[in-house]
Amino acid sequence: MNILSRLFKIGQSEAHAAVDQLENPIHLTEQGLRDLRQDLDKSLQALAEVKAMAIRARNEGENFRSKALDYENKAVLLLQRAHKGDLAQAEADRLAGEALLKKIENEAQTARAGQDQEQFEKSAAQLGENVQQLKQTISQWENELKTLKARQTVSTATKTINKQLAQLDSSGTVALLERMKEKVAVEEALAESYGQIANESKSIDGEIDKALAGSSSTQAAADVQALKAKLGLTE
Repeated sequence: MNILSRLFKIGQSEAHAAVDQLENPIHLTEQGLRDLRQDLDKSLQALAEVKAMAIRARNEGENFRSKALDYENKAVLLLQRAHKGDLAQAEADRLAGEALLKKIENEAQTARAGQDQEQFEKSAAQLGENVQQLKQTISQWENELKTLKARQTVSTATKTINKQLAQLDSSGTVALLERMKEKVAVEEALAESYGQIANESKSIDGEIDKALAGSSSTQAAADVQALKAKLGLTE
């Protein structure tokens, strides 16, 4: 049962990863560009094929036109030979008639080929417009992709920084830094306070020493005079 649960979780994780992959705008844009390039390749192939059909229709039209003219010339030659007596008139008329029928058939084929050529050229022109539109669209989205990549780089970096800042704040690191700053400020104030106390103590001691030093000197002078008097050394 645990194995099935783990497999289910793995499959679920892969499914979420696949969804995230699909929702990635860069990957979607790149896939869209690949699809557009495939469409462009197909359109170029179709354009080449339609142009080839137009060329073939043109060549067929020229061929049928040449045959029609040839059958007309043959009919003229048959009638001329009959007129000269080189060919029976009835036979010449029959063959000339057949030649003219062939001429009409080839003229009809010439007209049909001309219509086909016109239609193919019209389709080729439309396909050519589609190809140009696809090229412009691909060029536009290639530029868009560059912009998207740059924007994603900036947004990813910004998101990472903001996430780190948010995590720092939520974990109490910022509060800890504030407490450390406050503690340093307290230590600095305490040090300054002890310094003031020390200076005050030194000042008082100096005053006391100064006062004592003055009285001691006076007493010493008085003692010297008294000793002189005792010894009869005073004038």
